[in-house]
Amino acid sequence: MVRPLGVILAGGLARRMGGGDKSLLSLGASSRVLDQVIARLGAQVDQMVLNANGDPERFDEFGLPVVADSLDGFLGPLAGVLAGLDYAADHGFDHIVSVAADTPFFPTDLVSALETASKHMDVPIALAATKIEGGKTVRHPTFGLWHVALREDLRSALQDGLRKVVLWTDQHGAETHVFDSGEIDPFFNINTPEDLELANKMMETLA
Repeated sequence: MVRPLGVILAGGLARRMGGGDKSLLSLGASSRVLDQVIARLGAQVDQMVLNANGDPERFDEFGLPVVADSLDGFLGPLAGVLAGLDYAADHGFDHIVSVAADTPFFPTDLVSALETASKHMDVPIALAATKIEGGKTVRHPTFGLWHVALREDLRSALQDGLRKVVLWTDQHGAETHVFDSGEIDPFFNINTPEDLELANKMMETLA
């Protein structure tokens, strides 16, 4: 079985960080956020692409194909998923796994767990989730398994104004895999300078 294409979603505007690319911020002694994301995802897939808008040359040193949103207007993470699906369809992949470029601690078994969760589906979609205090399940919709057969449906939904990921995935009966939270929230994402400081402390814990 061909492993899914890994798609790193880095198309956000990073307003709470003052703009710029959160994924290029320093993390740990000698790396950046994107280095950590690439290392985690690269161990789980055979090929990766980076979804990012603007000048792709700023990512040249990472050696990944850079795929911009195929629809204009910064339409959110679903536009990045669609760009990844379009690339996958053109390069012989049946499905993709998406991850967020600002979330450096996601599970090392993300891909296999999502594939297992969606095995019984004809057209698989599966989202990552965790449980929070009180037992409530919280989905992390930028971390998902997506089949290329749904890309035209997704394109139409985006053109019709859909922006929320779960509204679209729920229409297709998406499965959910609940990951253990552990000592470090695996889906902790960096939105603010304070988050970056906390992420650096997490890196020290993992060292």
